[in-house]
Amino acid sequence: MPDRQIKQGSNFANIVLEAQNNAIRRVAFYVAKPKFYEKHRGTLNERQEKVIARIFREGIDGFKGGLSAENYISITGTSRATATRDLQNLIEKGALTKTGELRHTRYHLGLAKA
Repeated sequence: MPDRQIKQGSNFANIVLEAQNNAIRRVAFYVAKPKFYEKHRGTLNERQEKVIARIFREGIDGFKGGLSAENYISITGTSRATATRDLQNLIEKGALTKTGELRHTRYHLGLAKA
């Protein structure tokens, strides 16, 4: 019986710690959002602003698997060439980070740099 109580207590502690970590991540996200917008105020074009706002609406984890060029094109209705230029510009500004290559390229908010 005591082993079972210890195990239940341990599980409860893990649940509490996980909830606490989630709360910390959420607070950090909500604090980073206005800092991000302040840093990039006046530097984004309308398409870029629309996509950034859409990513923020997705929440802490953004798009599942990250933003793709196809997502960008779909959200903005722009051409592939314009999407490529816009995404590269967002990376240069530190607004997005890039992972992967070619068709596996994904973009994530650059909150650490905000």
